[in-house]
Amino acid sequence: MGAAVDGVLLAGGCSCRAGVFKMTARVGGRPLLLWALESLAAVCSRVIVVAGSGADQVEELVAGLQGVELVVNKDFATGMLSSVQAGARRVRAPRFFLLPGDMPLVRTAVLRRLLDAGHDADIVVPACAGRRGHPVLLPATLIPDIIAEPPGSNLGNIIRRRGSVVVEVDDPGVLADLDTPADRERIDAALRARRDQ
Repeated sequence: MGAAVDGVLLAGGCSCRAGVFKMTARVGGRPLLLWALESLAAVCSRVIVVAGSGADQVEELVAGLQGVELVVNKDFATGMLSSVQAGARRVRAPRFFLLPGDMPLVRTAVLRRLLDAGHDADIVVPACAGRRGHPVLLPATLIPDIIAEPPGSNLGNIIRRRGSVVVEVDDPGVLADLDTPADRERIDAALRARRDQ
């Protein structure tokens, strides 16, 4: 299964609301980015980490990790789509996961559910209690459309045009991102509780 899917991990944002550079902020005893990276690495043959703001710090975090490729998006200030495009250009597998680096509660079991749910041409999106979340599983055939999407747009517009398979999962981690200090406290507690289980 691993050879059939790549991971694109988005770590290029400016962390404006968090008060710290999110990717290196410690939650559950280690840097935030490493939680999502570990989940992707369990099912992906390669994980493409897209850095932007704080690129030096992200590079230091992932240096020497096997199967991890760093891409620096110099256009990160134009919005998340530019990071999605930078990562998609590096994909070599038939399918790839797209996951924001500030979502450390996504479990590997959810990734496996998504892989099992769709055919190779499908866009597969998890949902919890009816709310759509991340990661999104995308076919590589969609990459030309992603790259051609104009600045100011977003991946959601592409998904709405193409349609998607929605997989309901009993895991609120697909909805939990870290944007504020309060999010950080809540996610830190959740990760520590998970580690103690």
